[in-house]
Amino acid sequence: MPKITLEHINKKWGSYYGVDELNLEIADNAFVTLLGPSGCGKTTTLRMIAGLETPTTGRITIGDTVVFDADAGINVAASKRHVGFLFQNYALWPNMTVYQNIVFGLKNVKEEMEMYEWKLVRLNDYLRILEKPEKVLSLINDSKDKDGNIKMDSAILKITDFFEVSYPTAKKVFKLGMWKEGADIHSIVASETEKATREMEGIKGKYAAKGIQLDEEFRILGADGNPVVKERKLSPEEIDLKLRASARTLKIGQFMDRYPAELSGGQQQRVAIARTLAPGPRVLFMDEPLSNLDAKLRLEMRSELKRLHMETGATFVYVTHDQLEAMTLATRVCLMDNGVLQQYDPPLEIYHRPNNLFTADFIGNPAVNLVEAKGVQNAKGQFEFELLGGHKAVFTPRDEGFDLAAKRKELEENARPITLDKANKDGPFPYKIPLIEQPVDVLDNPVIEEDDFVLGIRSEYLTINDGGKLDAEVYSAMPTGKETTIRLEVGNFLLTGDVFGAIDYPIGAKVTLGFSGHHIMLFDRKSQKLLTLGSLEIRE
Repeated sequence: MPKITLEHINKKWGSYYGVDELNLEIADNAFVTLLGPSGCGKTTTLRMIAGLETPTTGRITIGDTVVFDADAGINVAASKRHVGFLFQNYALWPNMTVYQNIVFGLKNVKEEMEMYEWKLVRLNDYLRILEKPEKVLSLINDSKDKDGNIKMDSAILKITDFFEVSYPTAKKVFKLGMWKEGADIHSIVASETEKATREMEGIKGKYAAKGIQLDEEFRILGADGNPVVKERKLSPEEIDLKLRASARTLKIGQFMDRYPAELSGGQQQRVAIARTLAPGPRVLFMDEPLSNLDAKLRLEMRSELKRLHMETGATFVYVTHDQLEAMTLATRVCLMDNGVLQQYDPPLEIYHRPNNLFTADFIGNPAVNLVEAKGVQNAKGQFEFELLGGHKAVFTPRDEGFDLAAKRKELEENARPITLDKANKDGPFPYKIPLIEQPVDVLDNPVIEEDDFVLGIRSEYLTINDGGKLDAEVYSAMPTGKETTIRLEVGNFLLTGDVFGAIDYPIGAKVTLGFSGHHIMLFDRKSQKLLTLGSLEIRE
């Protein structure tokens, strides 16, 4: 499967930027989720890669092929990019069976492909099955109903799936009647083997008489010894093989004669995916395909998509606004906001080391605790802070020798240039500090000084009644059985923590609070960029 590269991609309407200077590389066999709030540019990005939307500027490469280049005037049509697209709406034809829905797209495929002698492919598959008559009998006997009668369709499907052959070939084997009482299996196999072998030799002889060579896969070879390639449609054998392979992967072989209305939502989703995978796209694009399913079914389908990605080896690009979906599915998450790439990293890297306050706040459930702090770095490299209404604390950077001035200089040098003509301008993320009572004199544009910071504390790093030095009161508690999400009052501030186990806390209960681990995030309040990770200790 190919690598996808986006270079300096912009998409704008007038001075409004849907996507702003996007540079992205999607590796071969990656599962990348495009994540962000509504209107952030994720679907536009997906559509531009697929060829359904034309970028204003930039260059897109899929594999070794440049499919779009604004400067060179290249814009390969979506139908020629060899990509599959799966939408929120499954778009199955209601008047067609599952078989017809999947085959419909395959019949319309017309492109340059290698030439095969399909009679030889069928005969070779037939002989391969005849080598294992005991297995054939076992599969057929496994297809009996409760009254002991063999179900023909089920038996043929089992042969098709086990030997990975076309349905007509499996049907031909079934009709030999090896399973009938009194049948002489060895005679049937010997006779059919001799007949098929003789037919194969005859076909090969005709090609040899014409001076045409075939390889072991029965591809027709040219004078140079390489497979002959011509623009053509798929043969009936190819269509059935592709359909059956796709059906096996999605486990929908038994639904071929049903109509979409006779399927559940999850089954319809599987059919839509099978139809998209059947032509063998180089890349599979999915635009919130699970949004129409209920919560339980969405969880099941996430698992199926992850398994599917592993089995097919395809490159998946998946659009979602659900951060849990992005985190559980992706090998890498592309987080966007206001058309700008915020971070492109593996899920756990984004969770534990977010680039900025927006990323920290958007990723994670419950949301990260953001605590404003004021202080300086001392001679030992630690930060002495005042936070949460006057409490004294010390933050110790995890990175040995961390230097604040040097880090700020590095962030400034690597800062993304501002797009001057952008109507939807990029501004600071308006993060919220949860308070019990909101002050009436809040400034819209507070003066931020060099000693202003923001700490990001994930809920699992709050410790309750375990030697903490902060006095707190339970504001609310939400037990789920395996864990309890608890909100705590510290003065006028609200903090959220997770306590694992079947534990409940009465509202108003007094507890002590502390912070554990070395994953507390320190952000520069002015630039909103991550400075470092470390540990936090309350002193008084």
